[in-house]
Amino acid sequence: MPYLIQQRFKVFMKKYVVGVDVGGTNIKLGLVHPRGVVIARSHFPTKPFSSSKKKLIGVLAHEIEKIITSQGLKDKDIAGVGVGVPGLVDFDKGVVRFLPNIPGWKNVPLKAILEKKLKLPVYVDNDVKLITLAEWKFGAGCGVKNLICLTLGTGVGSGLILDNRLYRGSANAAGELGHMPLNEKGPACNCGGFGCFEKYVGNQSLFALADQVMKKSDMTTQKMFALANAGNLKALQFWREAATHMGNGLVGVVNLLNPQLIVIGGGVSNNEKYLFPTIKEVIKKRSMSLQGSMVKIKRAKFGDDAGIIGAQVLVDNA
Repeated sequence: MPYLIQQRFKVFMKKYVVGVDVGGTNIKLGLVHPRGVVIARSHFPTKPFSSSKKKLIGVLAHEIEKIITSQGLKDKDIAGVGVGVPGLVDFDKGVVRFLPNIPGWKNVPLKAILEKKLKLPVYVDNDVKLITLAEWKFGAGCGVKNLICLTLGTGVGSGLILDNRLYRGSANAAGELGHMPLNEKGPACNCGGFGCFEKYVGNQSLFALADQVMKKSDMTTQKMFALANAGNLKALQFWREAATHMGNGLVGVVNLLNPQLIVIGGGVSNNEKYLFPTIKEVIKKRSMSLQGSMVKIKRAKFGDDAGIIGAQVLVDNA
């Protein structure tokens, strides 16, 4: 069957995907239409089940089945299940290598276990890769051939779309932009390195910088945003310094990969009016002229739904 006819046939059949976004605090599920629209959602807390892999996988399988039946659907209406997890994954084998924030998860064959329970195709990948797929296919990067998706939060995650394909690397571990060094010395990082990008723009580092700039304790990025909106000069200085670190971290990637677009998501991206102009300024100033002049920066579109929508793309492209 020719490719275009296959694609039209897929949409006509309207097979849905169950998307699962596994987090250390909550696990979110969504039933996703082939056009990337979430038509049903559910969630449950991770911690009551995190002490036992068997319990967590059991409740996950139950919730997947429940969201399918809640919409009056049957297994024949489901193209597959896509699961995003916050850790290292062997995508080809469907094995979760390690989850830093959920204890006991090491070399877990999650794909095989869930397929046995659900009798449905299951695909497992890193959560930021799913976010990247969502933004590329349906979101801020729709129609863009080469892009970087950056998520800013407790850590710094990223995914790469190169020539309209998700770039995984030799061990499905490509895209660790948060652990590219900004400094030959610098602060020690949890990854075992030092001077990493994440140590300058991760939440804890930004909170510490805010405390230092304001000479107060317990400052947050939300408080700094409110102060900046009120015209506080120290808060504006804070955002410029944070954005300068972000721009410096992106310069090398812009020179190396020559992307058309950088999509930035995560909670800190809500402050785009104080971040993006300085990030653009730093990239233009420090990147090679051709690469720096053509790259654009956009805020991610999907927020909390990104991982769920990305699961649809993962399954559809499998």
